Amino acid sequence: VQLQASGGGLVQAGGSLRLSCTASGGSVSRDVMGWYRQAPGKQRELLAAGTTDALTNYADSVKGRFTISRDNAENTMFLQMNSLRPEDTGVYYCVAVWTDVAPGRYGFKYWGQGTLVTVSS
Repeated sequence: VQLQASGGGLVQAGGSLRLSCTASGGSVSRDVMGWYRQAPGKQRELLAAGTTDALTNYADSVKGRFTISRDNAENTMFLQMNSLRPEDTGVYYCVAVWTDVAPGRYGFKYWGQGTLVTVSS
């Protein structure tokens, strides 16, 4: 499975962006999918993950502003980002399939290449 993320760009604070993540080489429609963010100088942060629109958990930093949705027919996941802030700047990675990635350790098996979001103040 390959994940292709797109939709990043430059936006002013208070604006919106929608990121897309399309899976190819296999279906992930029944698997956990999510988004991470790597902000400059900070650790990678899991923003949201779930199996369906209704069963998705969000980090406190984005709750109420970001929303995941999925188009299973197109094997695509979206991240709608509203009320963007300068601290939302970073590289956004889509991920899929929560599984045991190493002995005793769980994580996401598939990672997209990342798309850069820059929010100007």
